[in-house]
Order: sequence, then structure tokens, then C-alpha cells
Amino acid sequence: MTDDDWPRTEAEALAVQDALRPRLLVGPGPQRPATVAGLDVAYHEDGERLAAAIVVLDTTDHRVVDTAVVQGRPAFPYVPGLFAFREIPALLAALDRLTVRPDVLICDGHGLAHPRRFGLACHLGVLTGRPSFGVGKTPLVGSWAPPGERRGDRSDLVDDGETVGAVLRTRDAVKPVFVSVGHRMDLDTACALTLGLTPRYRLPETTRAADRACRDGLLGKDVTVPRR
Repeated sequence: MTDDDWPRTEAEALAVQDALRPRLLVGPGPQRPATVAGLDVAYHEDGERLAAAIVVLDTTDHRVVDTAVVQGRPAFPYVPGLFAFREIPALLAALDRLTVRPDVLICDGHGLAHPRRFGLACHLGVLTGRPSFGVGKTPLVGSWAPPGERRGDRSDLVDDGETVGAVLRTRDAVKPVFVSVGHRMDLDTACALTLGLTPRYRLPETTRAADRACRDGLLGKDVTVPRR
């Protein structure tokens, strides 16, 4: 999809979601990916500018192996349930700039845990063909029972009688995160990868690294791959 045929209206965006949703594959995800990528977008206070970042980490030691940041403008108005359309063009441009192709995409957002079962992680996964899932700080849809207080405890995130994600405790007695699959991924694998990426903090190292990179990019700072 090019800039010329990117949806401009709510009806057009809904039609794109309806056309892409049947291509979504929910199934076994990669058990031992060599690299994972965090994706995040920061917005300028004027609301008219953004910076999209993708940071690729080595899964064994969480070392940053590649980073790409793209500055741009939101590609779509703010409409609940269609937020992905604002960010995807910039995120795809950042993905094209990477020299290391990540095995898994981890979005700061949601996948199936979305009113139309097609959140950012689903959308990006289908467009790129890469395994993907989302880790949200807060829920977008659904209800849940609180998980246990120990790291690794989880409960189902349920919407309209369907399990759309997991409420996962990544630190003892700390607020949980909300994990939902995107494309070519299953929930157990997504939760396992999330726990592997949270050795010290509530949020995955992918999310933390991408958040820093997009905020630095928005400020015009040089964003480079650290050398160790």
C-alpha cells in the first residue's frame, strides 16, 4: 500500500482492516528467535509531528544490534480503534532502514486485544509477514481477574466471551502488562518472550529501548547503535 492509496477516511480504514483480517495467522510462534525488535512512536506536543523507532535486540543478552528512527507526521486522524493507521507508514519506513531483520516484532500496543481484533501488532504482522505481538501498559478492551502476585503469574484477558490476551505479572507485586498476539504467534510464546525480556523492569527491554530511541529522535538527537 502506497502513500497515494493510504486510507483517508474512517470508512476506507475500516475496509482495509476487513480486507487484511482474513490474512491473520494465529499459531505457533518462534521458540528461540535470535533477535527481537521493539517498536514505538513518540508524538511532539504540537500533535503534528512524530518519531517512529525500531530497536533490534539480541535475545541472549539484550544487546542492541540495530536501530532505525524515522521522523514524520501522523498519517491518519485520531479515531478510536484505527490508531494504527496514524503510525504504520512511519514504522514501515523505519523497518526498511534496518540492516538487521528482526525475527519477531514487539509493539508497544495490542494485537487481538482490540475492538475489531486487529490492533497494531496484527496490522504490522500481516503487512510485513513477520511474527508479532503486542505488550500494552494498559488494556484497550476486555475484563480479567487479577493474576497472582508473583512474576510469571497470568490471567486471561476476555472480551465478549473470547480470550484475546493475557494479563501478565512481569515483576513480583508490580502492575501487570497486557500481552496479545499479532501475527504468526501464540499467546504462550508471546508471554514467554515477554518474561525473557523483563529481567529487571516491568516493561520489556524492547519497549524501553524503542521508547528512548523515538523520544531522542523527536528531539533531533543522534540515535546510534551502542557498541560493547
